[in-house]
Amino acid sequence: MKAHTSINRGANQVAPALLDWYDAHHRELPWRTSPRALREGVQPDPYSVWLSEVMLQQTTVEAVKAYFTRFVEQWPDVKELAAADTADVMKAWAGLGYYSRARNLKACAEEVAEKYGGVFPDSEEGLRALPGIGPYTAAIAAIAFNRPAAVVDGNIERVISRLYAIATPLPAAKPEIKARVAQILPHDRPGDFAQAMMDLGATICSPKRPKCMLCPVNESCTALSQGDPEFYPVKAAKKEKPLRQGAAFVAVRDDGAILLRTRPNSGLLGGMSEPPTTGWTSRQDGDTTVAGAPFPANWRPAGAVRHVFTHFELALSVWRADGDAFPTPAGAWWSSPDEIPGEALPTVMKKAIEAAIPGATRNRLRLKGSK
Repeated sequence: MKAHTSINRGANQVAPALLDWYDAHHRELPWRTSPRALREGVQPDPYSVWLSEVMLQQTTVEAVKAYFTRFVEQWPDVKELAAADTADVMKAWAGLGYYSRARNLKACAEEVAEKYGGVFPDSEEGLRALPGIGPYTAAIAAIAFNRPAAVVDGNIERVISRLYAIATPLPAAKPEIKARVAQILPHDRPGDFAQAMMDLGATICSPKRPKCMLCPVNESCTALSQGDPEFYPVKAAKKEKPLRQGAAFVAVRDDGAILLRTRPNSGLLGGMSEPPTTGWTSRQDGDTTVAGAPFPANWRPAGAVRHVFTHFELALSVWRADGDAFPTPAGAWWSSPDEIPGEALPTVMKKAIEAAIPGATRNRLRLKGSK
Protein backbone atom coordinates (compact mmCIF):
# COMPACT_ATOMS: atom_id res chain seq x y z
CA MET A 1 0.00 0.00 0.00
CA LYS A 2 2.84 2.38 0.81
CA ALA A 3 4.46 1.75 -2.58
CA HIS A 4 1.17 2.56 -4.32
CA THR A 5 0.90 5.86 -2.41
CA SER A 6 4.50 6.72 -3.29
CA ILE A 7 3.91 6.16 -7.00
CA ASN A 8 0.80 8.34 -6.95
CA ARG A 9 2.67 11.12 -5.17
CA GLY A 10 5.39 10.91 -7.81
CA ALA A 11 2.84 11.03 -10.60
CA ASN A 12 1.30 14.16 -9.13
CA GLN A 13 4.71 15.82 -9.30
CA VAL A 14 5.36 15.04 -12.95
CA ALA A 15 3.49 17.89 -14.65
CA PRO A 16 4.79 20.76 -12.45
CA ALA A 17 8.39 19.52 -12.63
CA LEU A 18 8.17 18.93 -16.37
CA LEU A 19 6.64 22.34 -17.10
CA ASP A 20 9.29 24.11 -15.00
CA TRP A 21 11.95 22.32 -17.03
CA TYR A 22 10.19 23.16 -20.30
CA ASP A 23 9.99 26.85 -19.43
CA ALA A 24 13.77 26.92 -19.14
CA HIS A 25 14.88 24.35 -21.72
CA HIS A 26 12.26 24.14 -24.50
CA ARG A 27 13.45 23.76 -28.07
CA GLU A 28 13.10 26.76 -30.39
CA LEU A 29 11.13 25.49 -33.39
CA PRO A 30 9.82 27.53 -36.35
CA TRP A 31 6.20 26.48 -35.72
CA ARG A 32 6.27 26.78 -31.93
CA THR A 33 5.00 29.60 -29.72
CA SER A 34 7.35 29.74 -26.73
CA PRO A 35 6.08 29.70 -23.13
CA ARG A 36 7.24 33.30 -22.70
CA ALA A 37 5.35 34.43 -25.81
CA LEU A 38 2.23 32.67 -24.55
CA ARG A 39 2.50 34.49 -21.23
CA GLU A 40 2.77 37.74 -23.16
CA GLY A 41 -0.48 36.99 -24.96
CA VAL A 42 0.84 35.68 -28.29
CA GLN A 43 -1.50 32.96 -29.57
CA PRO A 44 -0.31 29.90 -31.50
CA ASP A 45 -1.03 29.88 -35.23
CA PRO A 46 -3.33 26.87 -35.87
CA TYR A 47 -2.17 26.65 -39.49
CA SER A 48 1.49 26.35 -38.45
CA VAL A 49 0.65 23.86 -35.70
CA TRP A 50 -1.45 21.72 -38.04
CA LEU A 51 1.11 21.80 -40.85
CA SER A 52 3.99 20.86 -38.54
CA GLU A 53 2.07 18.07 -36.82
CA VAL A 54 1.13 16.48 -40.15
CA MET A 55 4.75 16.72 -41.31
CA LEU A 56 6.08 15.32 -38.03
CA GLN A 57 4.18 12.04 -38.30
CA GLN A 58 6.90 9.38 -38.55
CA THR A 59 9.46 12.06 -39.47
CA THR A 60 12.17 13.77 -37.40
CA VAL A 61 12.10 17.41 -36.36
CA GLU A 62 15.35 18.13 -38.20
CA ALA A 63 13.98 16.71 -41.45
CA VAL A 64 10.77 18.72 -41.12
CA LYS A 65 12.24 22.19 -40.44
CA ALA A 66 13.26 22.97 -44.02
CA TYR A 67 10.04 21.56 -45.51
CA PHE A 68 7.92 23.56 -43.07
CA THR A 69 9.75 26.77 -43.89
CA ARG A 70 9.34 26.25 -47.64
CA PHE A 71 5.64 25.47 -47.28
CA VAL A 72 4.80 28.57 -45.22
CA GLU A 73 6.85 30.76 -47.56
CA GLN A 74 4.97 29.39 -50.58
CA TRP A 75 1.54 29.09 -48.92
CA PRO A 76 1.37 31.39 -45.86
CA ASP A 77 -2.12 30.32 -44.76
CA VAL A 78 -4.59 27.49 -45.18
CA LYS A 79 -6.63 29.31 -47.84
CA GLU A 80 -3.59 29.71 -50.07
CA LEU A 81 -2.68 26.05 -49.60
CA ALA A 82 -6.25 25.07 -50.44
CA ALA A 83 -6.05 27.04 -53.68
CA ALA A 84 -2.64 25.62 -54.64
CA ASP A 85 -2.16 23.24 -57.54
CA THR A 86 -2.01 19.69 -56.20
CA ALA A 87 1.04 18.92 -58.34
CA ASP A 88 2.90 21.83 -56.74
CA VAL A 89 2.04 20.56 -53.27
CA MET A 90 3.33 17.09 -54.15
CA LYS A 91 6.54 18.61 -55.52
CA ALA A 92 7.06 20.57 -52.31
CA TRP A 93 6.48 17.41 -50.27
CA ALA A 94 8.81 15.19 -52.34
CA GLY A 95 11.41 13.52 -50.14
CA LEU A 96 9.43 13.83 -46.91
CA GLY A 97 7.88 10.38 -47.35
CA TYR A 98 4.50 8.86 -46.45
CA TYR A 99 2.90 10.64 -49.39
CA SER A 100 -0.68 10.01 -48.34
CA ARG A 101 -0.01 12.77 -45.80
CA ALA A 102 0.48 15.26 -48.62
CA ARG A 103 -2.77 14.24 -50.30
CA ASN A 104 -4.62 14.47 -46.97
CA LEU A 105 -2.94 17.81 -46.26
CA LYS A 106 -4.37 19.27 -49.46
CA ALA A 107 -7.82 17.74 -48.83
CA CYS A 108 -7.83 19.07 -45.27
CA ALA A 109 -6.85 22.58 -46.38
CA GLU A 110 -9.65 22.56 -48.95
CA GLU A 111 -12.23 21.49 -46.36
CA VAL A 112 -11.10 24.08 -43.81
CA ALA A 113 -11.21 26.78 -46.49
CA GLU A 114 -14.56 25.77 -47.96
CA LYS A 115 -16.46 24.53 -44.89
CA TYR A 116 -14.97 26.71 -42.15
CA GLY A 117 -13.92 29.83 -44.05
CA GLY A 118 -10.25 29.20 -43.42
CA VAL A 119 -10.61 28.89 -39.62
CA PHE A 120 -9.70 25.56 -38.03
CA PRO A 121 -12.20 23.94 -35.63
CA ASP A 122 -10.95 24.51 -32.09
CA SER A 123 -12.05 21.19 -30.53
CA GLU A 124 -10.46 17.76 -30.69
CA GLU A 125 -13.70 16.32 -32.09
CA GLY A 126 -13.92 18.97 -34.81
CA LEU A 127 -10.30 18.52 -35.79
CA ARG A 128 -10.54 14.71 -35.85
CA ALA A 129 -13.34 15.00 -38.40
CA LEU A 130 -10.97 16.64 -40.91
CA PRO A 131 -9.06 14.60 -43.53
CA GLY A 132 -5.75 13.21 -42.32
CA ILE A 133 -6.13 14.19 -38.66
CA GLY A 134 -6.00 11.10 -36.48
CA PRO A 135 -5.16 10.37 -32.83
CA TYR A 136 -1.60 11.65 -33.16
CA THR A 137 -2.42 14.90 -34.94
CA ALA A 138 -5.08 15.59 -32.30
CA ALA A 139 -2.10 17.29 -30.65
CA ILE A 140 -3.30 20.29 -32.65
CA ALA A 141 -6.18 20.70 -30.19
CA ALA A 142 -3.80 20.95 -27.26
CA ILE A 143 -1.02 22.99 -28.86
CA ALA A 144 -3.06 25.38 -31.00
CA PHE A 145 -6.13 25.79 -28.77
CA ASN A 146 -4.94 24.68 -25.30
CA ARG A 147 -7.58 21.95 -25.15
CA PRO A 148 -6.96 19.18 -22.56
CA ALA A 149 -6.18 16.49 -25.14
CA ALA A 150 -4.09 13.49 -24.09
CA VAL A 151 -1.39 13.65 -26.76
CA VAL A 152 0.75 10.60 -27.54
CA ASP A 153 3.57 10.34 -30.07
CA GLY A 154 6.67 8.16 -30.21
CA ASN A 155 8.60 10.31 -27.74
CA ILE A 156 5.70 10.42 -25.30
CA GLU A 157 5.22 6.64 -25.57
CA ARG A 158 8.82 6.20 -24.48
CA VAL A 159 8.60 8.67 -21.58
CA ILE A 160 5.36 7.25 -20.21
CA SER A 161 6.49 3.63 -20.68
CA ARG A 162 9.51 4.37 -18.51
CA LEU A 163 7.73 6.51 -15.93
CA TYR A 164 5.30 3.67 -15.22
CA ALA A 165 7.44 0.68 -16.29
CA ILE A 166 4.71 -0.48 -18.68
CA ALA A 167 5.65 -4.02 -19.63
CA THR A 168 2.92 -4.52 -22.24
CA PRO A 169 4.57 -4.52 -25.67
CA LEU A 170 3.75 -1.81 -28.18
CA PRO A 171 1.44 -1.33 -29.97
CA ALA A 172 -0.84 -3.14 -27.49
CA ALA A 173 0.30 -0.75 -24.74
CA LYS A 174 -1.04 2.35 -26.53
CA PRO A 175 -4.39 2.54 -24.66
CA GLU A 176 -2.65 2.24 -21.27
CA ILE A 177 -0.11 4.89 -22.25
CA LYS A 178 -2.85 7.28 -23.34
CA ALA A 179 -4.72 6.70 -20.08
CA ARG A 180 -1.57 7.48 -18.08
CA VAL A 181 -1.08 10.72 -20.02
CA ALA A 182 -4.68 11.70 -19.26
CA GLN A 183 -4.08 11.07 -15.54
CA ILE A 184 -1.18 13.53 -15.25
CA LEU A 185 -2.38 16.08 -17.83
CA PRO A 186 -2.48 19.63 -16.41
CA HIS A 187 -5.63 21.31 -17.67
CA ASP A 188 -4.18 24.80 -17.35
CA ARG A 189 -1.27 24.18 -19.77
CA PRO A 190 -2.07 21.10 -21.90
CA GLY A 191 -0.34 22.49 -24.98
CA ASP A 192 2.91 23.22 -23.20
CA PHE A 193 2.67 19.87 -21.41
CA ALA A 194 2.38 17.98 -24.72
CA GLN A 195 5.36 19.82 -26.17
CA ALA A 196 7.34 19.39 -22.97
CA MET A 197 6.82 15.63 -23.11
CA MET A 198 7.93 15.61 -26.74
CA ASP A 199 11.03 17.67 -25.93
CA LEU A 200 11.88 15.44 -22.96
CA GLY A 201 11.73 12.34 -25.14
CA ALA A 202 13.73 13.98 -27.92
CA THR A 203 16.52 15.47 -25.81
CA ILE A 204 16.81 13.52 -22.52
CA CYS A 205 14.65 10.36 -22.46
CA SER A 206 16.26 9.04 -25.65
CA PRO A 207 15.95 5.44 -26.88
CA LYS A 208 19.58 4.65 -26.06
CA ARG A 209 21.62 6.01 -23.15
CA PRO A 210 18.97 8.36 -21.73
CA LYS A 211 20.34 11.25 -19.66
CA CYS A 212 18.43 10.22 -16.55
CA MET A 213 20.44 12.37 -14.15
CA LEU A 214 19.32 15.48 -16.06
CA CYS A 215 15.69 14.42 -16.24
CA PRO A 216 13.30 16.73 -14.36
CA VAL A 217 11.02 13.82 -13.46
CA ASN A 218 13.62 11.18 -12.60
CA GLU A 219 12.36 10.89 -9.00
CA SER A 220 9.00 9.72 -10.37
CA CYS A 221 10.44 7.25 -12.89
CA THR A 222 9.73 3.60 -12.06
CA ALA A 223 12.03 2.29 -14.80
CA LEU A 224 14.95 4.29 -13.38
CA SER A 225 14.25 3.01 -9.89
CA GLN A 226 14.36 -0.52 -11.32
CA GLY A 227 17.72 0.26 -12.89
CA ASP A 228 16.96 -0.40 -16.56
CA PRO A 229 15.19 2.47 -18.39
CA GLU A 230 16.36 1.21 -21.79
CA PHE A 231 14.23 -1.91 -21.34
CA TYR A 232 11.19 0.29 -22.04
CA PRO A 233 9.17 0.67 -24.14
CA VAL A 234 8.77 -3.04 -24.79
CA LYS A 235 8.15 -3.71 -28.47
CA ALA A 236 6.60 -6.72 -30.10
CA ALA A 237 8.96 -8.76 -32.28
CA LYS A 238 9.14 -7.36 -35.79
CA LYS A 239 7.99 -9.48 -38.67
CA GLU A 240 10.47 -9.96 -41.49
CA LYS A 241 9.60 -7.65 -44.37
CA PRO A 242 8.92 -9.32 -47.73
CA LEU A 243 11.14 -8.36 -50.65
CA ARG A 244 9.32 -7.21 -53.78
CA GLN A 245 10.94 -6.71 -57.18
CA GLY A 246 10.31 -4.58 -60.22
CA ALA A 247 12.02 -2.47 -62.87
CA ALA A 248 12.42 1.24 -63.57
CA PHE A 249 13.09 2.61 -67.04
CA VAL A 250 15.08 5.84 -67.37
CA ALA A 251 14.76 7.16 -70.93
CA VAL A 252 17.13 10.04 -71.69
CA ARG A 253 16.75 12.28 -74.74
CA ASP A 254 19.77 13.83 -76.42
CA ASP A 255 18.93 17.16 -74.72
CA GLY A 256 19.11 15.47 -71.31
CA ALA A 257 15.36 15.39 -70.67
CA ILE A 258 14.05 12.34 -68.78
CA LEU A 259 10.69 10.65 -69.32
CA LEU A 260 8.41 10.88 -66.27
CA ARG A 261 4.82 10.05 -65.50
CA THR A 262 2.45 10.48 -62.52
CA ARG A 263 1.52 7.48 -60.40
CA PRO A 264 -2.21 6.83 -59.75
CA ASN A 265 -3.62 9.02 -56.98
CA SER A 266 -4.63 6.05 -54.87
CA GLY A 267 -2.18 3.55 -53.45
CA LEU A 268 1.48 3.68 -52.55
CA LEU A 269 3.30 6.87 -53.64
CA GLY A 270 -0.02 8.07 -55.07
CA GLY A 271 0.14 11.23 -57.13
CA MET A 272 3.94 11.31 -57.16
CA SER A 273 6.20 11.37 -60.24
CA GLU A 274 8.33 8.48 -61.46
CA PRO A 275 10.23 7.17 -64.44
CA PRO A 276 8.05 4.37 -65.86
CA THR A 277 8.14 1.26 -63.69
CA THR A 278 6.59 -2.19 -63.85
CA GLY A 279 3.56 -3.23 -61.83
CA TRP A 280 5.08 -3.94 -58.44
CA THR A 281 3.01 -3.46 -55.29
CA SER A 282 3.46 -4.26 -51.61
CA ARG A 283 1.85 -7.63 -52.33
CA GLN A 284 3.28 -8.67 -55.70
CA ASP A 285 6.40 -8.44 -57.86
CA GLY A 286 6.59 -6.61 -61.16
CA ASP A 287 8.53 -7.59 -64.26
CA THR A 288 12.26 -6.96 -63.89
CA THR A 289 13.14 -7.25 -67.59
CA VAL A 290 12.94 -4.96 -70.63
CA ALA A 291 9.65 -6.67 -71.47
CA GLY A 292 8.07 -4.12 -69.12
CA ALA A 293 9.60 -1.09 -70.87
CA PRO A 294 7.25 1.75 -71.93
CA PHE A 295 8.41 1.44 -75.56
CA PRO A 296 10.99 -0.51 -77.60
CA ALA A 297 14.49 0.99 -77.40
CA ASN A 298 18.09 0.03 -76.83
CA TRP A 299 17.61 -0.51 -73.09
CA ARG A 300 20.71 -1.45 -71.16
CA PRO A 301 21.20 -2.32 -67.47
CA ALA A 302 22.03 0.67 -65.27
CA GLY A 303 22.29 -1.01 -61.90
CA ALA A 304 19.77 -1.76 -59.17
CA VAL A 305 18.40 0.06 -56.13
CA ARG A 306 16.69 -0.96 -52.92
CA HIS A 307 14.26 0.95 -50.77
CA VAL A 308 12.58 0.04 -47.48
CA PHE A 309 8.92 0.87 -47.07
CA THR A 310 6.93 0.41 -43.87
CA HIS A 311 5.71 -3.11 -44.69
CA PHE A 312 8.07 -4.36 -47.40
CA GLU A 313 11.39 -3.82 -49.17
CA LEU A 314 11.58 -3.05 -52.88
CA ALA A 315 14.39 -3.99 -55.27
CA LEU A 316 14.26 -2.21 -58.63
CA SER A 317 16.33 -3.22 -61.63
CA VAL A 318 17.18 0.02 -63.44
CA TRP A 319 17.34 0.22 -67.24
CA ARG A 320 18.50 3.19 -69.34
CA ALA A 321 17.99 4.12 -72.98
CA ASP A 322 19.38 7.13 -74.86
CA GLY A 323 18.12 8.68 -78.06
CA ASP A 324 16.12 11.45 -79.70
CA ALA A 325 13.27 9.67 -81.46
CA PHE A 326 11.43 8.35 -78.42
CA PRO A 327 7.63 8.50 -78.32
CA THR A 328 5.81 10.20 -75.46
CA PRO A 329 3.39 7.71 -73.87
CA ALA A 330 -0.04 8.98 -72.79
CA GLY A 331 0.13 10.76 -69.44
CA ALA A 332 3.93 11.12 -69.56
CA TRP A 333 6.19 14.12 -70.18
CA TRP A 334 9.84 14.93 -70.71
CA SER A 335 11.46 16.76 -67.80
CA SER A 336 14.54 18.82 -68.59
CA PRO A 337 17.74 18.53 -66.52
CA ASP A 338 16.94 21.83 -64.80
CA GLU A 339 13.41 20.68 -63.90
CA ILE A 340 14.26 17.23 -62.58
CA PRO A 341 15.42 18.36 -59.09
CA GLY A 342 12.07 20.08 -58.55
CA GLU A 343 9.84 17.22 -59.71
CA ALA A 344 7.62 15.38 -57.21
CA LEU A 345 9.95 12.38 -57.09
CA PRO A 346 9.80 10.14 -54.02
CA THR A 347 13.13 8.93 -52.65
CA VAL A 348 12.97 5.51 -54.30
CA MET A 349 12.47 7.10 -57.72
CA LYS A 350 15.33 9.52 -57.14
CA LYS A 351 17.48 6.49 -56.36
CA ALA A 352 16.47 4.86 -59.64
CA ILE A 353 17.26 7.98 -61.68
CA GLU A 354 20.55 8.48 -59.83
CA ALA A 355 21.55 4.89 -60.67
CA ALA A 356 21.15 5.71 -64.35
CA ILE A 357 22.31 9.36 -64.27
CA PRO A 358 24.41 10.22 -61.20
CA GLY A 359 23.65 13.72 -59.91
CA ALA A 360 20.51 14.19 -62.01
CA THR A 361 18.13 14.75 -59.10
CA ARG A 362 20.37 17.03 -57.06
CA ASN A 363 19.71 20.75 -56.93
CA ARG A 364 22.09 22.31 -59.43
CA LEU A 365 21.93 25.77 -57.87
CA ARG A 366 22.98 24.34 -54.54
CA LEU A 367 25.76 22.38 -56.21
CA LYS A 368 27.11 25.52 -57.87
CA GLY A 369 27.03 27.40 -54.62
CA SER A 370 28.95 24.67 -52.82
CA LYS A 371 31.96 24.77 -55.15
